Parts: sequence; C-alpha cells; structure tokens
Amino acid sequence: MAGKRRDLSIPWPFAPSEVALNRDTNLLKLVAMLTMLCDHAGKMLFPQYPVMRIIGRIAFPIYAYCLAAGCVYTRNPLNYLKRIVLLALICQPLYAVSMGHSVQQMYAVSFAEQPLKAVWNFYIYSWNKPSILVALSFGLILIWTIRERQLVFTAAVFILCWLIQGKLDYGMRGIVLMLLFYLFCTRRWLSLPCVLAFMLWWGMRSSGYNLFGVSFGIQTFAILALPLIYIRTNSGLKLPKWLFYGFYPAHLILIYLLDHFVL
Repeated sequence: MAGKRRDLSIPWPFAPSEVALNRDTNLLKLVAMLTMLCDHAGKMLFPQYPVMRIIGRIAFPIYAYCLAAGCVYTRNPLNYLKRIVLLALICQPLYAVSMGHSVQQMYAVSFAEQPLKAVWNFYIYSWNKPSILVALSFGLILIWTIRERQLVFTAAVFILCWLIQGKLDYGMRGIVLMLLFYLFCTRRWLSLPCVLAFMLWWGMRSSGYNLFGVSFGIQTFAILALPLIYIRTNSGLKLPKWLFYGFYPAHLILIYLLDHFVL
C-alpha cells in the first residue's frame, strides 16, 4: 500500500487563521466610533476643548486594528473592500463639507444654471482631501495582497501609497500601523513593543506638548488605544453590521447640522 503523500509546501507565515490580541471587536468598534465623534466634534464644534482631540486619537489605532483582524477572519476580503470603497465614494462630499475641507472649486459651477455639471464638479473637487476611508481601503488592499502572496501587487500598492501619502489621512504612517497590526497579530508580546515603539516615534515627529523636557505631538496620545487592543475582554456586545458602516455618514451629518444651524 502506498504511503500517504506528504505536503512539502512551505507554509506562508502572513496568512494567520486567528488573532492573539483582543477579539472583542464589537466593543472596540463602539469605542472607535464614539472617540471619532469626539474628535470630529472637538475640531468643528468645540475647538476650545483640546482634550476632545486628545481623546479622538484613540479612534484610528482601533480602526486600524479592527481592519487587520477583519482581514484574518473574513473569507472574502474583496467583499470587505467593496463595502469600505463604496462607503468612501458615498461619503466623500459629506466629509468635505462637514469637516471644513471644502475648496472654492467645488462651488465654481452654478447649481441654478447647470445643476448636473455643478453636482459633478462639486463631487470631483470634494476629493481634494480624502477621508480616512481611503487610507483604510489602501491598507486593506495591502494586507489582502500579502495574505494571498501577491507580492508584486503588494510592492506596487505600497509605492503608490508612498507617492500619494500627502493625500492620505495619517499618511504613510497610518498604512504602516495597519500592516504592523496584521503582521504580528498572532504574536501578542512581539506585536506590543513593535507597535508601541512605532507609535511613540510617530508622535515625537511633531511637537505641541512637553513632558519632562521631552517634546511630542498630539498623535502620541494614540497609545491610549493600546490597552483596549492588547488586553482581552469579553463584553458579549453584538452590533449590527449596518451600524458600523452607517455611523460614519450619520455622525458627519450630525456635525454639519450642529455646526451650520445650531452652534
């Protein structure tokens, strides 16, 4: 009787099947949504309270981690990407007007005289400052190509991100943070020092705050998200998928209404 055929293929270390960090992602997503709201409200509605922007630094690392964890567990990364890209395409004009990123060219065509051309012009120029959803989309594409061993595409997308990093929210550093969460998600005690060191380096690239003679920027406060990511919780919280995606445009609409008609 012939022996069993042995699988001599080399396992790919960057296609993890589980996450060793906090898997309570519904709780993390709720925290991310609330801190994002706090951050954006602090920018547009209550700039006199800078602590709101500090609290808001918690949001992005959690979103970056949840995206990386989602790439581990999802069976179809393409569907995951489609949802984020579609949300980005829908929300971009709303993001521009709600978060103070409107440019004069958006209003260059009269809505009364040429409504269709004006809408098109308004939409195109609203992309002058893309939302965080674009950066998340590129991060997802990079992780997907790494997971599927499509390293030529990985290199191409990485170079593209490098070239357009000035247009990406959080720039290239945000992309790298997503990759770090994914690449080390199975090794908790290796991930933590790597991510912490990177985030401290990121924060110290700017200034505005000083502690014991050390100058650092507001992004340093993003490390406050790490206990939530690395300490395992089991809240049992269940959030409908539509809430996670619907909250983004909903909070932008809320900020726009409050900014223009109430405050």
